[in-house]
Amino acid sequence: MPSPFVLVTPGATRGLSLALTRQFLKTTNYPVFASHRTQKPDSEIKDLVLDGITDDVDPTRLNLLRLDLTSEDSIRQAAESLDGALSKASWEDPYIHTAFITGGMLYPEKQPADLDWTKLKETYQINVISHLLLIKHFSRFLPPASPKYKVAVPSKWVHITARVGSIADNHRGGWFSYRSSKAALNQVIKTFDNHLDMNKNQAICVGLHPGTVKTDLSRGYWKSAAKNEVFEAQDAAANLVNVVENLQTRQRGKVWDWAGEEIPW
Repeated sequence: MPSPFVLVTPGATRGLSLALTRQFLKTTNYPVFASHRTQKPDSEIKDLVLDGITDDVDPTRLNLLRLDLTSEDSIRQAAESLDGALSKASWEDPYIHTAFITGGMLYPEKQPADLDWTKLKETYQINVISHLLLIKHFSRFLPPASPKYKVAVPSKWVHITARVGSIADNHRGGWFSYRSSKAALNQVIKTFDNHLDMNKNQAICVGLHPGTVKTDLSRGYWKSAAKNEVFEAQDAAANLVNVVENLQTRQRGKVWDWAGEEIPW
């Protein structure tokens, strides 16, 4: 039988990413691979991830990958490390059951004069380019069009995006680089899903908007966000995993919010 596993990248040190890793550890029996860019010992990172949930979770299910979103070589090496770990585990036909690609960067420009070349490059590097490179190096772990896999349900490849990336829903302007980079990421999502569909991979790609999550990224905007869209990280993770679990193939290639409602392009 094929052997499913979960990938969360980045996923091992803070915020929504860490909460997603914990959510999969607590609510599934799948091995979970989570990436981080620190130089801390794996044992220290594992202690952070498993803090508070070790009584209910087999710690051997958590596997760590070192990965820097600003370096393609690092992303490639992390994919090779994953391949090596799967080979050593001697699993039969391992494949990604669910992947969450979570990297995000926000500089909230209010007017064109606020645009800064260095910050623009950083925003697009993290919000778009890293997502493309993760597709390049990690999508080979999705189940192909092969009779030997016979997965029960299509794998879900998920990018964390944002409602402000919607062009149709842009009524206020501002946040030039964040809005435009998330709009670009939404195009990546649609394009990659088309690729999976045309190649008959047993997988779909979607985007998810988590709402405003109480993390360092959004700290300055908790009070101004809609009250029903501000979540603690663990609640946001539970919402997103629930939405993904219930997605059908006909919902592929689109962007969905934390409540399972479609966000227009």
